[in-house]
Amino acid sequence: MLLTHATLATMTNGYGLIPDAAVAMDGNRIAWAGPMADLPATYRALPEHDANGRLVTPGLIDCHTHAVFAGHRAVEFELRLNGASYEEIAWAGGGILSTVTATRATSEDTLLALALPRVDQLIASGATTIEVKSGYGLTVTDELKMLRVARRIGLHRPVTVKTTHLAAHAIPPEYKGQPKAYIAEVALPSLRDAYADGLIDAVDAFCETIAFSVEDLAPLFAEARALGLPVKLHAEQLTDQGGAAFAARHAALSADHLEYLSAEGVAAMAAAGTVAVILPGAFYTLRESQLPPITALRDAGVPMAVATDLNPGSSPMASLTLAMNMACTLFRLTPAEALLGTTAHAARALGLADRGRIVPGLRADLCIWDADHPAEISYRIGATPLYKRIFGGHLDA
Repeated sequence: MLLTHATLATMTNGYGLIPDAAVAMDGNRIAWAGPMADLPATYRALPEHDANGRLVTPGLIDCHTHAVFAGHRAVEFELRLNGASYEEIAWAGGGILSTVTATRATSEDTLLALALPRVDQLIASGATTIEVKSGYGLTVTDELKMLRVARRIGLHRPVTVKTTHLAAHAIPPEYKGQPKAYIAEVALPSLRDAYADGLIDAVDAFCETIAFSVEDLAPLFAEARALGLPVKLHAEQLTDQGGAAFAARHAALSADHLEYLSAEGVAAMAAAGTVAVILPGAFYTLRESQLPPITALRDAGVPMAVATDLNPGSSPMASLTLAMNMACTLFRLTPAEALLGTTAHAARALGLADRGRIVPGLRADLCIWDADHPAEISYRIGATPLYKRIFGGHLDA
């Protein structure tokens, strides 16, 4: 396939804009990209799609979602508006644990049926790759159930799905006050079983006062590394628990949320090459006032990804373009940083070197936008100017 007359944002040096450009694709890979005037003769006979001057970017990547779950938490939304805090709701048995109850009671096929419309919304906002976590089962059986559902999403929709083991998401009632026992008896066995069944690409955990300490999580991360699995961490969302530095010591792909990240945490992430995943949806929903240290991350050269954090409690949002707008408006990312955050930097947060830029040899995952300039993607509030996606070299119908 040959895409012609496009305004390319290659994301190779800032936007890396190339006007009146073409992209030649060979199978699911980019064979050539550059100005139309330089198009090699060997590609001129390929079936052509004229972009008519539209903006073309790499396919968007959502590197942090919890898209598989049952139930909703609208009542908790109302409670928070009436003054209850996220922590108070969690300690009272709500929050993540309310979704755990609903998810445990739901069959695999029904969980898939519930997840697919959410994934459709992500695809409609330009996503070509998404990450999906477990973490609403909190038993060996239910964690594996969630991961099987996440794997099945990619069989039903034109999107790459990377799966993450997140059994260390919360402490279920049957292990209340026993985080170390839960790690030993549920998180570690489910990790080993999921790995043996080929169900996971990475390991995550929630490091927080309402979840797990770095000491609790040490055996889990050690096991992940022993299995050759990369790690990531929900860190410093509500308090500073030293999670980002802990994650960096384990060469984590990413540390996510980071509202209460310290200077020491920033330095540790910079030294380890750990990506900061910025999640404005949770910040907005929880009406947080503590901003993540964007300037410090920027000054330290820490790459920043942007994701939806799609989940039923703290970020019921399934639009990457809205996440980009919120990252710019709430956190003062530039539109260029927001687009890097959902392309090249999001790919890095998932350990994927084969996508996120428009470069020969990388996957032919592209978005064609009804836009003239890349800033338009972050500029619009709730509107997605997506015209078409190209997934693995194939144009969406």
